[in-house]
Amino acid sequence: MKTILVETSARHIHLTQGDLEILCGLGFQMSSVRPLSQPGQYVANVRLTLVGPKKSIDNVVVLGPVRPASQVEVSATEARLLGLTPPIRESGDIQGSSPITIVGPKGQITLTQGCIIAKRHIHMTPDDATTFGVKDKQVVSVKVMNSFRSLIYGDVVVRVRKDFALAMHIDTDEANAAGLTGDSQGILIIG
Repeated sequence: MKTILVETSARHIHLTQGDLEILCGLGFQMSSVRPLSQPGQYVANVRLTLVGPKKSIDNVVVLGPVRPASQVEVSATEARLLGLTPPIRESGDIQGSSPITIVGPKGQITLTQGCIIAKRHIHMTPDDATTFGVKDKQVVSVKVMNSFRSLIYGDVVVRVRKDFALAMHIDTDEANAAGLTGDSQGILIIG
């Protein structure tokens, strides 16, 4: 039985070059601290503060490279702490999402939209999709098993692109619900 790597994606920020420069200084360039599982993606050398109506969260990692639109991804628990009610969406789908303020060492920005709770998803190459018998945007379930808190995640969207690496991404709330630590494996369930 073929399994899928299940990774926990903690809160993070994606930035445009313009927003990065407002927050960190004119001409600032991110560099990689360590690569992520998705090709070309990395943890950057930048940590910022998220500010909501109720509270703030310091030391939030920025992921590189820069993006066409700035976006913040938090868990539902973190959203409540901040005083926000962001929608559950796929990354990049920020139209009409929650506003949020980001503070950096050189300045701050307030996104009028851009804060989401990331929808759980699986990154696949076209070959992976063929192997698993699924297609882009198909909704599936994934079962994770351990000796104390096995769980089936429903409403998992499949995302297929040539530049992806096979991995499922869930947030910290979802990982905690199943007692997952580190990288775990899941079994795809269709139907």
